[in-house]
Amino acid sequence: MLTAIRNILQKTNNVTRSTYIWNAINAMLSAAQSALILMVMTRSNGVTDAGIFSIAYAVASLMLFVGQYGLRRYQASDVNEDLGMRFITCGVMIAVSVGYCAFEILSGTYTMTKGIVVFLVCLEKVIQAFADVLHGRMQQAGRLDVAAKSSAARIVLSTVMFMVFLAVTHKLIIGTAIWVGANLLFYLLTSQNVLRDYSQFKPSFDKQMIKRLTIIGLPLFLSYFLSMYIGNAPKYAIDKYLSDDIQAYYNFIFMPAFAIQLLANFIFNPILTSYALVWSEKNYKKFRKLIIKQMLVVLGITILGLAVAATIGIPILSIIFGVDLAPYKMELCIVMIGGGFLGYVTFFTTVITIIRHQNLLLIGYGIASVIAMFLSKPFVMNYGMKGAAGLYAILMGFVAILFLIIMIVKIKQDSAKKD
Repeated sequence: MLTAIRNILQKTNNVTRSTYIWNAINAMLSAAQSALILMVMTRSNGVTDAGIFSIAYAVASLMLFVGQYGLRRYQASDVNEDLGMRFITCGVMIAVSVGYCAFEILSGTYTMTKGIVVFLVCLEKVIQAFADVLHGRMQQAGRLDVAAKSSAARIVLSTVMFMVFLAVTHKLIIGTAIWVGANLLFYLLTSQNVLRDYSQFKPSFDKQMIKRLTIIGLPLFLSYFLSMYIGNAPKYAIDKYLSDDIQAYYNFIFMPAFAIQLLANFIFNPILTSYALVWSEKNYKKFRKLIIKQMLVVLGITILGLAVAATIGIPILSIIFGVDLAPYKMELCIVMIGGGFLGYVTFFTTVITIIRHQNLLLIGYGIASVIAMFLSKPFVMNYGMKGAAGLYAILMGFVAILFLIIMIVKIKQDSAKKD
């Protein structure tokens, strides 16, 4: 059976086409996973459980960056080094998750049920974090399509099992535990199983290697971690100061805003190589034109999304999630504006990375994180959902403007060197 699974995952007539298609499918499934679960959970378990799962997913997504530690983009030539380091980072991820959940339970912020669910969802992300390093090895071998197929299969099969169990039993803790177990099973059957055709599974724990990878991964880890914190700051504030029901409603209206970023990325990613090529040729005039063109694309998507949100957005979302979201029309529009800013943040981040000034991203995220810490409590406590939506739009807007300034200044400086 294991051999048959490996053959299915690796079978293709065109590796390049298969890579593009399956990478897109996997990205869409990853983005849609939490929304699909919430659609079922709201109907089967109610809004409160949906709110608990929402914050659990947000916390686990933050913990995921601890497990990955920003090392996917830097893949060592020795896969055993990568595996050894990933064992360590995933171990730290589990320890931090345990500490976080224990603190929230003991402080009275979380009920025991909520703490357990949050920890279980963190465990699901541990599996994802570990699978990521195996997928990096497959990508090194020129078979990113196999990694994408493995991930897509795990997401679909485990999520379907989770949703079916919830619909039948309405047991949140048991259902989440089954979801984690299913993820582990399908990880072993796919990613772990197919790895044998690309590398031996022998983790290395050399001290010098660990020190080197720790230093290399730190800037990227901090950037990813802080960027995730900023995007989810309203959710963490709702979790601390409001109710699980409000958490669920916020996540429902947040879904379309996230779609703006996904759509912008879908349009931008295929032409990413051309941007890098134009920059390497020092064709600054053409590079600026490409940037302006993409900024107009993001603006168009944002305006379209805002128009939909202001007209048919609430009725559609109410049908999708099975709850009445009519009181949150203004909040939806505000969050959509924030989603547009997020699209710009993602684009500017990519451009700044292309022009090799990515270290400046950490400064921007660090400043925005401090702002988020100071604004979260007054915005959410005083204005509730509107405050959370406003906080998100302000944070995304601040980061977008800051990265725009960094991008413009550095492009001018680099082009001036040429002249």
